[in-house]
Amino acid sequence: MMESHDLNNDGNNNKLSTSSSGSSAHISETKDNTTDNPNSFSSFIEPPSYAEAIFRSFDHDQGDQINDQDDASTSSPVADSDYLKITVTNPQTEVDAGKTYVTYLISTSTNLQEFNVTAVSVRRRFSEVVMLSDRLSESYRGYFVPVRPDKGVVESKVMQKCEFVEMRRIELERYFGELADHPVIRKSEDLRVFLQVQGKLPFVTRDNAVVVSGSGDVMNEAKEGRNMVRMFKELRQSVTYGWGATKPPLVEEDFEFLKKRKKLQGFEVQLNNVALQAESLVKAQQDIEETMGDLGMAFVKLTAIETREAVFISQHRRAADMKNMATCVVKQSRLYRELNAQTIKHLGKLHEYLGVMLSVNNAYSDRSNALLAVQTLVSEVSTLNSRIEKLKAVALKVFGGERLNIQKIEELTETMKVTEDAKNLALKEYERIKEINKTEFERIDKERREDFVGMLKGFVVNQVGYAEMMASAWETVEKHTRGYAQSCN
Repeated sequence: MMESHDLNNDGNNNKLSTSSSGSSAHISETKDNTTDNPNSFSSFIEPPSYAEAIFRSFDHDQGDQINDQDDASTSSPVADSDYLKITVTNPQTEVDAGKTYVTYLISTSTNLQEFNVTAVSVRRRFSEVVMLSDRLSESYRGYFVPVRPDKGVVESKVMQKCEFVEMRRIELERYFGELADHPVIRKSEDLRVFLQVQGKLPFVTRDNAVVVSGSGDVMNEAKEGRNMVRMFKELRQSVTYGWGATKPPLVEEDFEFLKKRKKLQGFEVQLNNVALQAESLVKAQQDIEETMGDLGMAFVKLTAIETREAVFISQHRRAADMKNMATCVVKQSRLYRELNAQTIKHLGKLHEYLGVMLSVNNAYSDRSNALLAVQTLVSEVSTLNSRIEKLKAVALKVFGGERLNIQKIEELTETMKVTEDAKNLALKEYERIKEINKTEFERIDKERREDFVGMLKGFVVNQVGYAEMMASAWETVEKHTRGYAQSCN
């Protein structure tokens, strides 16, 4: 965990349980391997003395284990409500035509009416996830579509490594959890097909649009408009633009939107800063946990020596006090470990929203591209109309000019009609994306308030709860050692 300092809930909790246990792990190993030794760890620090140092949450989240992957990957099933739960498990290496790749078991349970089953599992490879992501981005322009995990430039070199595969599994599970949480995308035909259809994913590419093979669906009007706009954009890339006309500047006149965008840009900057500080906090708590573990091990060894060498009553008393100290320090190490896991779980919400901001920026791009298409086509209609008027004027002034230019005028008139249709469709698409943006902004604002209140409450309550437990442990040691300290004075 501490190599990347990532605050993500699933990924880092998983690492916390393996690599970040640090000194606590080697203390446990010492205890297990020295049971027969009368001076071993277990002889001085019995499990009941620190049994209360167990995974817990002070924000009434006892039902969730720290390392449970389901929390971040699903919309939790709630009685009398719609739910969609997606888990990614059991990565397997497969070979096809001499090429090696990894597939993941993607399991779904749901009560959504859009699904014709309540539980289903399919095997998918990462390239199919990329295909799904591309389709969702195209089909849901203007929505804050969750961003899929990166493919990775060194994938071919590290794909066989268990660590890479596990990290990808965690990232995929998180991604599908975000899709399942989106109120619109969770009910999409694209996602349903991906999660239900067995075997090869039935997505094919046709005329710049991804469709479900065999579905018989016809592209809707918005897609027709986008394809028509794309046709004109490609045409302009291959010829000189509009008879010497210049490309129109991108002008956004929705001042309310501009105000919201500026506010969110400021939020993103502050979000990055807070996430960096949260990572520093995780690193500091991790360092304390490891240091406490090392200190506890040192006190265990010292206690063993003191007990072995004790002759006088005062020496036995000192050894007993040393044992209490060792017990307390070990408990502190474990409590810091648990506290750090809770910190990661709650402050991980910051990293989730960094991902949300990527989705927001992609939605901005959809809107800007739609607006640019409208402005470009409006400019083209104006240019074509001007060209037609000039040809008509020449035809009136020059004898026989009308006959000479009539074919050109007809061609330009037909082109202008098609361009006008494309403009209307592009305008309709732009207005649709604007409305989607507005709805998505409202949704994110509401969810952000709820998520951040929950994050801060959980963070503070757990910090206070574990601080009280740590203080209580030190107070117990102080009481046990008070008599010895007074006798020394």
